[in-house]
Amino acid sequence: MLSEYLMIGEITKPQGVRGEVKVRPCTCNPERFEGLETVYVERDGGYAPMQIAVNRLGADAIFMNVAGVTDRDAAEKLRGTKLYIDRAHAVELDEDTNFLTDLYGLRGVVSDGRDLGKLTDVMQPGGNDVYVFKGELGEVLVPALKSVVLKVDLEKGEMLLDGKRLGEVAVFDED
Repeated sequence: MLSEYLMIGEITKPQGVRGEVKVRPCTCNPERFEGLETVYVERDGGYAPMQIAVNRLGADAIFMNVAGVTDRDAAEKLRGTKLYIDRAHAVELDEDTNFLTDLYGLRGVVSDGRDLGKLTDVMQPGGNDVYVFKGELGEVLVPALKSVVLKVDLEKGEMLLDGKRLGEVAVFDED
């Protein structure tokens, strides 16, 4: 089942003395913070809204104020807070694109019948992402190429991979 909320950033530290915080974006599109007024934080087993005001976008950070936070001490208490949006306000994705969070836990199924196990990590070294599957074959690193990934079926919880291409490009780290 897909999570109703998507993480878009994490507060890393206070910025200055007037309650501003620095946020590390966890999105491919940091500009999506522009105009954002409400985010959600995990609280008491659910998600609670938090009002924000984005001040500026840096090269690798977002600087913003949180409603009710007016000094450095209050901002310090927010360090490590993860920020979420609900799916209704998520950016629109292309047809063959998925949110990374939706891929975690998918079972890697090869067209020749092999089972690679579950997708446990997505590495982003630059260029193509690399999917990390762990299962009976050990750890398998699979580049996120259209010629390798034939289909992502979120409802079935599977990612179908081309067996021939997989043999050419995947890294198998058998224990």
